[in-house]
Amino acid sequence: MMTVHEVSKVAGVSMHPTGYTDAGYRLYDDTDLERLQHILLFRELEFPLKDIKEILNNSDFDRSKALEQQIELLTLKKEHIDNLINFALGIKMLGVNHMDFTAFDRSKLDEYSKQAKEQWGNTPEYKEFAERTKNRSNQEDKLLADRFMLLFKEAGEIRHSDPASAEAQDLVKRIQSFITENMYTCSNKILRGLGKMYSGGGDFTKNIDEYGGEGTGEFVDKAIQIYCDNL
Repeated sequence: MMTVHEVSKVAGVSMHPTGYTDAGYRLYDDTDLERLQHILLFRELEFPLKDIKEILNNSDFDRSKALEQQIELLTLKKEHIDNLINFALGIKMLGVNHMDFTAFDRSKLDEYSKQAKEQWGNTPEYKEFAERTKNRSNQEDKLLADRFMLLFKEAGEIRHSDPASAEAQDLVKRIQSFITENMYTCSNKILRGLGKMYSGGGDFTKNIDEYGGEGTGEFVDKAIQIYCDNL
């Protein structure tokens, strides 16, 4: 058991003790500590203490269900913080004046989606892409596009180096992982095709080169082909 001093120090709230030591210190049993755990988690989610008290005292309160919901909310909070960190890193890398990312505005994304559907609309990958993105807001799409383009910003900074270098190959791996995690399963076969699109002279090449510097699309394509050849 814990003393009231230890509990109060951790939780920042007062609780009713279930017993006392011979020296008069307040003690708390497992039920109280479980309640404390929920209080801490709800407070971390920025619930007002008044609301937390009402939730915990509700006769329908299900501790297991509450914990599942807390985990889900904390996960969403973590994702939100990760997005804010990426946004801040973008400002640090590019400067505030470049944070509009006009090369990948919504109209461009819609056009790319149309092109992609025309090229592989009947494949499992496109169906996966459509399913995973159908409930995303425009803001979420833009944030993902911004994060994706930061990878091409990195590519632009090393575009005059050897595409077979460890740095270039690591970048290709991160591009493939980003696509798989956020869009669709990016196999090596698809990755090769994307590389050709990046250097093919169309809108992809134009926008990537505008973003990373002339030759970025071609550099990424070369790095991708080397990456796939070595697997």
